[in-house]
Amino acid sequence: MTREEIESKVRAFLIDELEIEEDKIFPNAKLKDDIGIDSLDFVDIVVIVEKTFGFKIKPEEMQGVDTYAKFCDYIESKLK
Repeated sequence: MTREEIESKVRAFLIDELEIEEDKIFPNAKLKDDIGIDSLDFVDIVVIVEKTFGFKIKPEEMQGVDTYAKFCDYIESKLK
């Protein structure tokens, strides 16, 4: 899966499943402060990522993943 495909899928589920406004999603957008993802949203994201990409997110691996770009980087690293 290409980086563009990963970003497209992540953007789609943020907009469709979590009802995030599209203009809030940009590479350096902070997941919490800019996009507005909270701990309850993160539970949904874990389920969506597992269904969409086929792996489980480990919370300890998410430390330091604070922007949209870093989140896509994390997914990309898990798919290699």
